[in-house]
Amino acid sequence: MVKRRPDLDAVFSALADPTRRRIVERLVRGELTVGEIAAEFPISQPAISKHVKILEQSGLLTREIDGRVHRCRVSLAAMRDAAHWLEEQERFWNGALDNLDDFLARTSPDKEQR
Repeated sequence: MVKRRPDLDAVFSALADPTRRRIVERLVRGELTVGEIAAEFPISQPAISKHVKILEQSGLLTREIDGRVHRCRVSLAAMRDAAHWLEEQERFWNGALDNLDDFLARTSPDKEQR
């Protein structure tokens, strides 16, 4: 049975959008306000706020509210969980492909016999 990690669905869904990926990439370099994030994109501040909310709900960023100023930071825990899942998948598929390669090598006729 496959282990379910419900938070991964939200993380990968959030990262499926290129604007949100750019926001995360930018936040990796340091904390920004929502206004500073919005200034870097050719879309409205309300649209950026929606993207920030989705990132926050997925666990990819945290938001600190100080009056009207919303400061955002990337949350590395969610990124680590996603990276761990991807690493597990890579190990599985590399092992499966290695097994297939071994099987094909054992069952294929030698080139010398042709």
